[in-house]
Amino acid sequence: MNLTTRMIRAARLDATLYEEVEGDAALTGQALAVVLLASLAAGIGALPRGVNTFVAVAVAAVISWYLWAFLSYLIGTRLLPDARTHADMGQLLRSIGFSSAPGVIRAAGAIPGLGPLAFAVGNLWMLVAMVVAVRQALDYRSIWRALGVVAIGWVIYSAILWLMMGGVRP
Repeated sequence: MNLTTRMIRAARLDATLYEEVEGDAALTGQALAVVLLASLAAGIGALPRGVNTFVAVAVAAVISWYLWAFLSYLIGTRLLPDARTHADMGQLLRSIGFSSAPGVIRAAGAIPGLGPLAFAVGNLWMLVAMVVAVRQALDYRSIWRALGVVAIGWVIYSAILWLMMGGVRP
């Protein structure tokens, strides 16, 4: 199966796709490709704000992939494990990498007037896909536990970004 087909299945929230990529270490390169494509799309969508923003957004998106996967791994296997939970970092990297597929829509942000909408839709869709990915990668029976992992990860991730951007200024 080719990358485009997998990306479409990921964007359609096809749980069987996330199960496939979770278990196939050979697909780590494809997961990285999905992240890079979604990152470039985010950079393209941010181009109206300048080339520096393009580079910053694209690089931040790649770093975010690893950070989200790491947080999801820790939260999902240490804080909220299910009786069936058995996962390694590679499984989360692949699954969460493919959950970035809907992020390609953010390239539409380069169209005047569509920037905020393209990013809002793309980011929300990616979060929903991430819940499906986490559920499959961590072998959860409940979507609610996966939602908990993503929600807790989002709060921690947001706090880290906030601190990196200077936090509260006097």
